[in-house]
Amino acid sequence: MTERKEILQKLCKGLWNYRSIALIVLTPLLLLPLLVVVGTKEAECAFVLLLMATYWVTEVIPLSMTAMLPAILFPMFGIMKSSGVAKEYFKDFHFLLVGVICLATSIEKWGLHRRIALRLVTMVGVNPAWLMLGFMSGCAFLSMWVQNTSAVMMVMPIVEAVLQQILKAEEGGSAGEDNPNLQLDGTWSVIFPEIDGRIEDMKETVRYVTDRLFVIPPAAPSRSKRDLMMCKAMCIGIAYSSNIGGITTLPGTSPNLIFSEYLNQIYPQCNCINFGNWLLLCLPISVIMLLLTWMWLYWLFIGSEFLWRCEGEQSEREKAARKVIEDEYKSLGPMSSQETFTAVVFLVMVLLWLTRSPGFMPGWASLFPHHLGFITDATVALLLGLLFFIVPAYGPSRKYEAMISWREFQASMPWKVALLVGGGFALAEGTKESGLSLWVAQLLTPLGDLPVLATITVACIIVTTVTEVASNVATITIFLPILSPLAEAIHMNPLYVLIPTTLCTSFSFLLPVSNPPNAIVFAYGHISIMDMVKAGLGVNVIGVLAVLFAVATWGVPLFSLDTYPDWAPVLPGFNSTTP
Repeated sequence: MTERKEILQKLCKGLWNYRSIALIVLTPLLLLPLLVVVGTKEAECAFVLLLMATYWVTEVIPLSMTAMLPAILFPMFGIMKSSGVAKEYFKDFHFLLVGVICLATSIEKWGLHRRIALRLVTMVGVNPAWLMLGFMSGCAFLSMWVQNTSAVMMVMPIVEAVLQQILKAEEGGSAGEDNPNLQLDGTWSVIFPEIDGRIEDMKETVRYVTDRLFVIPPAAPSRSKRDLMMCKAMCIGIAYSSNIGGITTLPGTSPNLIFSEYLNQIYPQCNCINFGNWLLLCLPISVIMLLLTWMWLYWLFIGSEFLWRCEGEQSEREKAARKVIEDEYKSLGPMSSQETFTAVVFLVMVLLWLTRSPGFMPGWASLFPHHLGFITDATVALLLGLLFFIVPAYGPSRKYEAMISWREFQASMPWKVALLVGGGFALAEGTKESGLSLWVAQLLTPLGDLPVLATITVACIIVTTVTEVASNVATITIFLPILSPLAEAIHMNPLYVLIPTTLCTSFSFLLPVSNPPNAIVFAYGHISIMDMVKAGLGVNVIGVLAVLFAVATWGVPLFSLDTYPDWAPVLPGFNSTTP
């Protein structure tokens, strides 16, 4: 049996290698007529765009290296100078990312994430339904401030330990005895020690997951159907809640930051998006999605027939869950000075983001009247992030050690994402310089005859479909340069289409390979691919409808979406559509 598996793995690897080589070679050959037959600057830029899109979707070469293609091809085609392309690879976005990762590193190092997650769970109780909502809420809250993958890696070991205790209580085991293979150390190395707790590349994640699935034991046959359904609902809920929470804040997920920096680059006069009004728009969306997803998953996997009505059985289960949660929370001890400092910096950072330029009143940025627009959210994040490298972690009685070290920061910093985003910015600038964006706008002019909401709905469905098979960063990077000319062509506020499609980019719920959080949860062995597909279809519908409802209601007055802004170019001769 083992030999057959090894042969199958080698065969699959060989087929994948041949497919990769074929795609790498054939794609530029198939696109060659754009250079030879058409030969315009627009065609040359389209060649680069289509080549990068193909490589990003298929991932035949690393995503971050595909992002380097504009630095090679734009100077060769005479679209942009090499020095001009290089400037696009490091933007305000990257400074904001650095500051946020400093905070996330400190949160994870000193265990603040475990305290937050366990506290939220104890607040909602240990009834199965409320326990599920508690874990989902904790994961969603963490993913508002750290990477979605990190949030799942922080919460999932706690969830697994609680599930094991509940299952052991069902089997008559000791309700309070911990599983030695599931100690809550807050890192992914519990299940995948080779990865050392961090997963940057989705394909690498899925490869490790696939390899380890052969050794993860199947569910015990003695478990009842309701036990299995409970495990499925809880695990899928954690994966989905990380994506739902990530859309709430600008630094919560990479597509949000990419969208914000894209606006600054393409529409430099647009000062519409900041931390505060984004939170006002997206926090209700996240709450609606989280509650509806919780109800959908509970109904789909547990349902009324599996509600635990027997008081003795319910008491035994709840005791098991309550004991492991209380034991873990007690093991944290009193809040340390390091956790306190991290929490204070976290609160100060959020407060400064919210009050910098709230829009309905002058913010603290108005204290610098001669430097309006100079200070951004990245300035705040960098300033507070720097404190973690200066403030001592311990008192004067011990040797000086900063709150975080450069090595710890480096291990958390998603350098691949930083390069990938830089490539997207370079590509966007290239489409503008070459005139490709204007050509696309003229091509999409007939769409002005459609109702605006219909256009937005089609765009959201397309993006949600593509993001299931491509990374969300690659998806948003491909679609932003296409959708903004579309909005200009039909004389619609660009934010009306860019905001909902940016949010839908994070709705990759269908497959384990759609994003790392899905793969991590899948590797625990409680769910099948069909479980995720069934659940994901419903959550995708919930997400798209929630986003469309939000943008069409409170999003309109919040961002003045019903008027064409003066910071967007007016293209003469195009159709005009009013929302």
